[in-house]
Amino acid sequence: IRTRLVDSIEQALKLGDGLVIVNNLSENKDYIYSEKFACPEHGFSIAELSPRLFSFNSPYGACPECKGLGAIHKIDIDALVDYNRSVIEAFRITDSFYFKYIKGMILDILYYNGVNKYTKFKDLPEEVKDELLLEIIPHLERKYLETDNEKQREELEKFIREVTCPVCHGARLRREALYVLINGKSIWDVVRMNIKQAYEFFEEFENSPMSEKDRIIGEKIIKEIKERLKFLLDVGLDYLTLERSATTLSGGEAQRIRLATQIGSKLSGVLYVLDEPSIGLHPRDTAKLINTLKELRDLDNTVIVVEHDPETIEEADIIVDMGPGSGVYGGEVVAVGTPQEIMENEKSLTGKYLSGKLKIPVPEKRRKPDPEKKLVIKGAKEHNLKNIDVEIPLGLFVAVTGVSGSGKSTLIYDILWQAAKNKFHHRNEYVGKHDAIEGWEHIDKVINVDQSPIGRTPRSNPATYTKVFDNIRALFAATPEAKLRGYTPGRFSFNVKGGRCEACKGDGVVKIEMHFLPDVYVTCEVCGGKRYNKETLAVEYKGKNIADILDMTVAEALEFFQNVPSIRNKLKVLYDVGLDYIKLGQPATTLSGGEAQRIKLTRELSKRDTGKTLYLLDEPTTGLHSHDVEKLIRVLNKLVEKGNTVVVIEHNLDVIKNADWIIDLGPEGGEGGGQIVATGTPEEIAENEYSYTGKFLKKYLENKAVKI
Repeated sequence: IRTRLVDSIEQALKLGDGLVIVNNLSENKDYIYSEKFACPEHGFSIAELSPRLFSFNSPYGACPECKGLGAIHKIDIDALVDYNRSVIEAFRITDSFYFKYIKGMILDILYYNGVNKYTKFKDLPEEVKDELLLEIIPHLERKYLETDNEKQREELEKFIREVTCPVCHGARLRREALYVLINGKSIWDVVRMNIKQAYEFFEEFENSPMSEKDRIIGEKIIKEIKERLKFLLDVGLDYLTLERSATTLSGGEAQRIRLATQIGSKLSGVLYVLDEPSIGLHPRDTAKLINTLKELRDLDNTVIVVEHDPETIEEADIIVDMGPGSGVYGGEVVAVGTPQEIMENEKSLTGKYLSGKLKIPVPEKRRKPDPEKKLVIKGAKEHNLKNIDVEIPLGLFVAVTGVSGSGKSTLIYDILWQAAKNKFHHRNEYVGKHDAIEGWEHIDKVINVDQSPIGRTPRSNPATYTKVFDNIRALFAATPEAKLRGYTPGRFSFNVKGGRCEACKGDGVVKIEMHFLPDVYVTCEVCGGKRYNKETLAVEYKGKNIADILDMTVAEALEFFQNVPSIRNKLKVLYDVGLDYIKLGQPATTLSGGEAQRIKLTRELSKRDTGKTLYLLDEPTTGLHSHDVEKLIRVLNKLVEKGNTVVVIEHNLDVIKNADWIIDLGPEGGEGGGQIVATGTPEEIAENEYSYTGKFLKKYLENKAVKI
């Protein structure tokens, strides 16, 4: 009977194209079965499952509406329309081509509806508003996609916003992929989890009841997934969601992900080089990073780390200390040995900070907040922020702290900085979700002092950026020789014709195109790299020509121009922030991020100040030795002493202990963060039992290094 049944079912499936109806005589009921991935009742079917169905990078798996991006470009009505202006002026279009077309469209609709063109947009009947928007917006969106005119595209980009795809709702996959569930979760549900939650999900799934067949199939896969997630947990990335875009990761996060990948490969005999892997890590998570590095070492590898973090340095097997100074004053090996040997070496500046012989002091007194002067961000709810109200006291040195992913950058940059750009620079930037910001009347500008280069080309240098070169050129133009020759300050600029070497156009180097190889730069044969022609170099001040001046370090130039106040004062600021070693003409492209940031700070210090500026800095200690951190703190305090407000996002405890006020976010990263854990002075934060920052800060306030 079994053989006959099998033959009958096979024949029925063949004739029924994969469908068979089985009639149960005792129940007098038909049952429909299918050999395809299909619902026999409704006819919905999907092709055989394959990995590409679950990849948004494959046309087979990507959502057909957004092409796997999870978002589409739409015009933001609030950005396009000024509700308080007359309807004919309400649309913020400045391009004449678009404006003429839209104006005609508006007038036609208003005429048809019997509405005056001078009526404010907000006072229009709802049906007229809808008709206007339904006509104009699709037209502009279509033009944005179709136009080849760069100017017109830029005009429309001001109003374009990314919005979640209405078909896949951000999942990036076609609906068939989202119908496949494991333990009640779709692939989109799983990738929206943070790494810690995903690890717990697969651990729970591994221990859940399943058939022997499913266990055999899933055992190895689940084990592999758990191992990879564990590597990410071990490098302190538990707060990241699996679907997080790579472009939104910080440099430190991206580096730690690559580090986790290497641990997973279990290679041996490899030399690993890492540049400041502790960037962006809260002291709480440093121990995890150190254990990961040791794990790599124990696989019979060599791990070289360029690092300034004291906790990481102390855990090294061997330290190579470079110095003794920076720039032209460095480049030598000061000491090599174990952490203990470095601490005992009198020549090593690093050793003195590790041993505690040198310390960044705790300030003797702190500035107190003025209850009348504060900036209040109300209802902040972008990303993981939990609808919080944040008060930033003005006129103080404020540190925003918290574990990685707690919402610091979202609060300060996605909300405050974006809102400030719109407020003071008349921009039309997207501002993170919040209800309001109060207290703008207490400040007149907001400046973001980041670590981006001070210039994109070798033509930009510290002298030109700080404007001290203007004074130097004016001084050379005032010499008797220059006056005799009729030279103006422009003659001493390497950016314009006249005084510069025309063979290299004032660059000092000539580019040789290698076609299939990278371009090669060689020193200009005509000027010998000096940038100027012979006539210009003939003019000297105190025995030095303009090229000699650009080749001086800040320290040398400060001594040379000791009797010229306009130049000396600007150079003194560069000297005070610890940049005595850089050359005045050093190309901007060769400066580190920390050096570029301090040069920007010197320009701010040199300005005539209103005392109402808000400065924002994101981890300014990146790339800085403890000795340089002390100089940075002095610079930031000088800005505050002028009445300004400095807000830093920081993990460095030496900076945090020097702040007047701390805003500690958390308690965890990702969804576990976004709340205010504590606010107050460093001493108050240190006594807060719920603050991770406070726990580590307490030892630093006692002038002891915290051991993890």
